[in-house]
Amino acid sequence: MADPKIILPEKGKNNILITSALPYVNNVPHLGNVVGSVLSADVFSRFSKLRDRPTLFICGTDEYGTATETKALETGQTPQELCDEFHKKHKDVYDWFEIAFDYFGRTTTEQQTVIAQDIFLKLHKNGFLEERTTTQPYCESHSSFLADRFVEGTCPKCQYNDARGDQCDKCGSLLDPFELINPHCKIDGATPVPRATTHIFLRLDKVQSDIEKWFDKSSKDGAWPQNGVSITRSWLNKGLEGRSITRDLNWGTPIPLPGYENKVLYVWFDACIGYPSITANYTKDWELWWRDPENVKLYQFMGKDNVPFHTVIFPGSQIGTGDKWTMLNHLSTTEYLNYENGKFSKSRGVGVFGDTARDTGIPPSVWRYYLLANRPESGDTQFEWKSFIAANNSELLANLGNFVNRLIKFVNAKLDGVIPQFSSSHTEGSYDFPRFIEEVNTLLADYVADMEAVRLRAGLEKLMRISAQGNLILAGRLDNTNLKESPERTHTIVGMALNLAYLLASLSSPFMPSTAVSIARQLDAPLISIPDKWKPDALSSGHKIGKAEYLFTKIDDKKEEEFRLKYGGTQASRLAEEEAKAKKAADKLRDKERKKARKEVANAAKAGANAEAKPDDAEKVELPLRGAVAEEQAPPPAAAP
Repeated sequence: MADPKIILPEKGKNNILITSALPYVNNVPHLGNVVGSVLSADVFSRFSKLRDRPTLFICGTDEYGTATETKALETGQTPQELCDEFHKKHKDVYDWFEIAFDYFGRTTTEQQTVIAQDIFLKLHKNGFLEERTTTQPYCESHSSFLADRFVEGTCPKCQYNDARGDQCDKCGSLLDPFELINPHCKIDGATPVPRATTHIFLRLDKVQSDIEKWFDKSSKDGAWPQNGVSITRSWLNKGLEGRSITRDLNWGTPIPLPGYENKVLYVWFDACIGYPSITANYTKDWELWWRDPENVKLYQFMGKDNVPFHTVIFPGSQIGTGDKWTMLNHLSTTEYLNYENGKFSKSRGVGVFGDTARDTGIPPSVWRYYLLANRPESGDTQFEWKSFIAANNSELLANLGNFVNRLIKFVNAKLDGVIPQFSSSHTEGSYDFPRFIEEVNTLLADYVADMEAVRLRAGLEKLMRISAQGNLILAGRLDNTNLKESPERTHTIVGMALNLAYLLASLSSPFMPSTAVSIARQLDAPLISIPDKWKPDALSSGHKIGKAEYLFTKIDDKKEEEFRLKYGGTQASRLAEEEAKAKKAADKLRDKERKKARKEVANAAKAGANAEAKPDDAEKVELPLRGAVAEEQAPPPAAAP
């Protein structure tokens, strides 16, 4: 009997399989990493589930490869120990960001070995693999062949001085490590030397025509974004070539051929196979998701640098096996999110990373909202503290938070928390409630269309416009005077607005899940599915709502500079430290001057007492002295708001 907790596709339904690019295990994701794959995928997964579709969202850490093996050497761990440590770090980050994976796995599993070797052997049997002896970069300093990405230098095409041996991040050109100008080993800086080694190549050239046919259909049917289409077409137009899929490493999936005992599958070939293998660790019926293209649509989320692996190499591997596979239907790719006109850098302490966002004390909903409102869908975007704080104060707090809080408080205070009798067809003077419903439904239709097309920024904007409609219907009409003089109209406004808040709970859930939960709790009603059309009758007259809660709280504008200094890197931190030292020195000098002044007052008092030894005069001289002491000991005045 099937486990009811396991999500499986259902015949006749719109079954959605969602993956987000597997984050590499030996780093902590920054905000750009988060929004580019896992957060965007989470939003669409939550939306799809609220549309009542069988939806499976899987991800996991990508754990094999040179980077892991090298990092483990640096830290004195085994590769497995390192992977265990960082797998937990990643999971903790995503849990805090409220990413609701159905399963978050990893690639270092038996299922990964079984499925990857099966694909490898079928490609070998079908003539898509070829053995070649090639020259690879070798580091004599630490006696190891280097993966292309571990050779760095200057790009020969655009002169970018931080290019990798496989690709230049600035101009996007694919490179050979020996093309780099002044190449050096990323690990120890030594100059790599060429050395012969034998490896297995995937003959992408032999499968190019099949990839092109699939790409033409899938990119149109799935309405791929322009950057995904352009990157894939660029690869195909240049002509595909055989690419090595093995490496001289110990840490990786073993190659199931004699003579290759000291080599493993290359991580770029191996990583995408992690999607089906992670699914296989989730359910033994994984093939129901991965081998049924007629009944399952595959949505994949990633940054643009991951596009070729998902649109050329993995599909080529699937086609080459000759098996039936669920293949990419909709591709969702992002450009780069930069930090305050620069780049995120963990080593330099620049930017907010997944493990430091929590330290700000700002709730996940605010982070999710801002990242998604600035999702780099068609071009690079910036994370800026000024706009981040403004998004909380002027958008979330002033719009959605104001609407829900004002409404719930009024109903609890004036109507004993009970929804009054109301009719959505009521009209009174200029108050045309049927017209209001029509306006909301126009925005709702746009919201659904945007979300279906994975235009997440646009969907979020429609959500906030619907909330703004709620504020408009309340404006100047929710007070004691209106309740007394126009009870029927006010009751209708209350009933309509509470039902709109209920709709907003569901619409906001993909973007800000904990906010949605709070709204539903305040309404004392469970989240409902996202409808095609809104009817203000889900919460009926007589229903008693819950207590009011604040959805958002104001962030002090002065926090901008504090956060910018804290997360601006080592230079900014140093400036902040110097500023603190200067303030401390100024405080010390001021204290010294105050003590000196107090001493002078005391001496003057003593001199006066000696000159005229009258008791009344002695008492008079003590008064300014007590005043000076009191001023010194009093707490400093509160900072100006």
